[in-house]
Amino acid sequence: MQHIHELIHRNGDLFYLITFVWTALEGETFVIFAGLAAQKGALNVWLLFLASWLGSMCGDQIFFFIGRRFGVRILEHMPKFKPPVERALGWLEKYATLFILSYRFMYGLRNISGAAIGMSHLPWKRFTILNAIAAFIWAAAFVGFGYLFGDVIAHMHHKQQVVETSVREIMLTTLGLFALIIIGRLLSIWWHKRRQKHHHSHKS
Repeated sequence: MQHIHELIHRNGDLFYLITFVWTALEGETFVIFAGLAAQKGALNVWLLFLASWLGSMCGDQIFFFIGRRFGVRILEHMPKFKPPVERALGWLEKYATLFILSYRFMYGLRNISGAAIGMSHLPWKRFTILNAIAAFIWAAAFVGFGYLFGDVIAHMHHKQQVVETSVREIMLTTLGLFALIIIGRLLSIWWHKRRQKHHHSHKS
């Protein structure tokens, strides 16, 4: 938490630009502590959310285009990335929309997943729309958690492993809630189509 306050003190409004750049890479813990700083009045929570949302979205969009343009060559020179890329492509084939909306919350998979999606045949326009939605949810979840509950994490700042575990748990909980919403929506669509089919069969 201390390094966040130092960055805010030294950079003022430029801190939102730092947030944009930081969240383009990873930044869950960073955003949580920045959310706590916003709760204390050091930052504007809406500007923090906007910077986090745009940073997260732009970062994954860049990784997507890197994967589309240079993915095959990168894998040829760095074969250690091949297994996680193939795993991400496997998930993408089965659950494209759900995977794109949720991979941000899978610890350690975000950047490699963005590049892997770029190597698929998924249209970039579809990815851009889903990426914007996913980044919005991600930013709202972590800025919101920091704003509301950042004090809890701050009290554990000296226990790095505990903080990392807590962040992972937050990510998994958010992912679980998000998955339930998606599943509920899919079930609703399925039920509506079933009722329509049943209604038409009775008419005929």
